[in-house]
Amino acid sequence: MAQITASMVKELRVKTDAPMMECKKALTEAEGDMARAEEILRVKLGNKASKAATRVTAEGLIGLYIAPDSKTGAVIEINCETDFVAKNDDFISFVNQLATLVAETNPSDTAALSELPMGEGTVETTRAALVGKIGENLAVRRFQRFETTNRLASYVHGGRIGVLVDFSGPEETGKDLAMHIAATKPKALDVSGVEPEAIAAERSVAEQKAAESGKPAEIVAKMVEGSVQKFLKEVTLLSQPFVKNDKQTVEQMLKEKNASISRYTLYVVGEGIEKKSEDFAAEVAAAAGGN
Repeated sequence: MAQITASMVKELRVKTDAPMMECKKALTEAEGDMARAEEILRVKLGNKASKAATRVTAEGLIGLYIAPDSKTGAVIEINCETDFVAKNDDFISFVNQLATLVAETNPSDTAALSELPMGEGTVETTRAALVGKIGENLAVRRFQRFETTNRLASYVHGGRIGVLVDFSGPEETGKDLAMHIAATKPKALDVSGVEPEAIAAERSVAEQKAAESGKPAEIVAKMVEGSVQKFLKEVTLLSQPFVKNDKQTVEQMLKEKNASISRYTLYVVGEGIEKKSEDFAAEVAAAAGGN
């Protein structure tokens, strides 16, 4: 039997937000297979075990810039160690300057960005000086730059969620799209953009749930397909109910406005980065060491 460690229980807890002992039981049943344990929890607990995508686990800010002609723009995430620093004026200025720099210079990656001129030195020397001044480590995590023949719109919520949208149509429609994306956090524009692994995982969970119903095979198959299609409608932007009018989908809203969207980028501060917590680690160790 695989040994279930405290770190394994902690990792599963962070991924699923499921109770500690449920995580340990699932790992035990899955013989230490993390992916299988996550499936087991989703079968047992449903949506309570699928919060990984929306957990904010680090501090920082999202910066956004769109050129006056609305043809070029950028979104960037800069991380820091505490929420206090995320509110620091110097840090906010640094984030906004980098968003503008990305849009105007089009660096290939974060390494190229760090070498660009900034102030009396480079982006990296400016970052290092700010680290010394503030007393916390700062990291340029990621950025996305758009250049379009259409137009760009953006939305930032509390500095922690940022959306950049490439669209055609009325200016208000672009703002509505950006706010909708920030609120619903779709995985893709349409079904073609959803990762096959995500669909396979959803299908696996649906099959296990349907199998427990005891219904005939043909009914089970329909149940599984229905669950997968429901999942796809929920996570694809064009199929989602529009937040300002849930009687129509985003696709229907765009058609009504004679508008379209070709792409978008959604950043959530700290998404996928685990925040340290000594008390939480102790709780995990206690749970993992129990029976």
